[in-house]
Order: sequence, then structure tokens, then C-alpha cells
Amino acid sequence: MSIWSKISEALAALAKGESLSEVFERLRTPPERSVAFTIAVIALGAKMAKADGLVTRDEVTAFREVFQIPPEDEAGAAKVFNLARQDATGFEEYAQRIRGLFSADHACFCDLMEGLFHIAMADGTYHPNEDLFLERVAEIFGMEPARYQAIKTRFVPDADPDPYTVLGVDPETPLDDIRKAWRQLVRDTHPDAMMARGVPAEAIKLAERKMIDVNRAWDEINGKAA
Repeated sequence: MSIWSKISEALAALAKGESLSEVFERLRTPPERSVAFTIAVIALGAKMAKADGLVTRDEVTAFREVFQIPPEDEAGAAKVFNLARQDATGFEEYAQRIRGLFSADHACFCDLMEGLFHIAMADGTYHPNEDLFLERVAEIFGMEPARYQAIKTRFVPDADPDPYTVLGVDPETPLDDIRKAWRQLVRDTHPDAMMARGVPAEAIKLAERKMIDVNRAWDEINGKAA
């Protein structure tokens, strides 16, 4: 059974009146956590895509890019996205359930936020309502402001990303400590580490951009210190 079939089953249970608590309780442990992760991005992404008042083709395409959907699963994935978009459950309730599911896994919250930022920026515009939406989700996740800002800086092109913000460190941080932060981010971004914490194989493409940004930030900082 593909991941999309499992997700369709979970969303169908919600549509029939099963509670979020009951559905997410079944998805608490691996390998079902990858289903929970995907539902999280689908549900929050579908609702965020309407935060600026319009669901665009770009945003739907971005969702497909996050999950690298094979042709044979496209119909199932489209069904899942539409079910999530029509679901009357508020995004805050989804975010709260996800917080409970991944309560001890801050790296997974970063993975989720990166997927949402990818969808938010798909049309080339960062809408104020999307900003409020993402800030609220990060708050519910209990994400530290510096960690959230590090993700936002990489995706929202107000200016060239500050390398220290990308790595989540201060400019005054000793170079050895910055190197440790960089190495930890590299380890966290490895596909094996991502799948171990519940990111489905279909979404590992999320790591590619992060690895590029993290390495570029380290090269810039290290180059200045040389």
C-alpha cells in the first residue's frame, strides 16, 4: 500500500467523524509517523495556501515538488490535497496535534516549516497573512524564534540571507562553535536522519536546498575568518 493510500484512509476516517486525536494516535510510531508528517504538510499547506485568499497553480505545483509524487500516485495525492483543503478543522488544531505527535523532535518541526515556506513562496510573493499563519504555527510548535528566523531568512528574499542567521548563531559566536552548529545541521539534513524522524522518502528533496544554504553560509563565515 502506498503512502497516499494510507493518507487517504486517515483523512477518510476524519471525514466520517473520527477525531483528530484518534487518527493521530494511530500514527504515533514509525513507520506510520511518515504518514502523519505528510498529513501535517498537506493539511497545513492546503489551509495556508488559502491564507492570501487564493489557491494558485504554483502552490499546488510546489506541494507536488515537496513530495516528488510518482505518476501512478498523482490521482491519490490530488484527492488527499482536496480533502485536506475542504476539511473544516482549523489549522491550529492540526498544529497542536502535530506538536503532541513530535513533542520531542524539534528537527521534524523544522522539516515541516521548510515545506510550508516552500509552498508559501511558490507564487513569488510572501503575503502578510501567510506570515501570520507561519508565525502562529511555529509558536504552537514551540519553536525558538531564532530557529524560526533561520528558516524564514532562507526562503523569504528580502535581502541576501545573513549566514549567521541561517546557521542559527550570533556573529560573536566563536568559530569553533559555529563549525559545530554547521556540522549538526548537516547531520540533521542527511536523508537517513530525516527518514528516521518521520519524513517520508517522497519528501527528502526538502533537504537539497537546505544543504546548499547551510554549506554556503558556513563557507561565507569561514572565508571571512581565514
